[in-house]
Amino acid sequence: MSNPNAAGSTARNALERGTFRDDYRTYTVRASSASAPDSFQVLTGERKDDVVLVVSGLNSGELKATWGPFWNGLKSNAKIWIEEQAFRTVYSVRRATAAAQAGAGVGPGAGAVSVGTCSVRACNG
Repeated sequence: MSNPNAAGSTARNALERGTFRDDYRTYTVRASSASAPDSFQVLTGERKDDVVLVVSGLNSGELKATWGPFWNGLKSNAKIWIEEQAFRTVYSVRRATAAAQAGAGVGPGAGAVSVGTCSVRACNG
């Protein structure tokens, strides 16, 4: 039996947070768990088996970026762009889920949807 959450799985699952693109490829963002993930991965490749970036410390606020072997050699502006797109992908799903729960009368802030500004996050590493 195959693991539906394994890298390379084509089925969309609870760990997948979404995708973003550049001129050459599509990147997939996967969280470490379905609720309150402490890290996320950015994957690319036909089978989503090329690890671009892993960001850990989401819950603690001690963010650490670990780049895949090929991706570590990118210029700073390219790395920053990938990090920003990945964070936007992760947190847009969180906001959409919270808004849906609030509209349905479920979860914190039920009945009121607050749209705040996004803060900039920087990774150590």
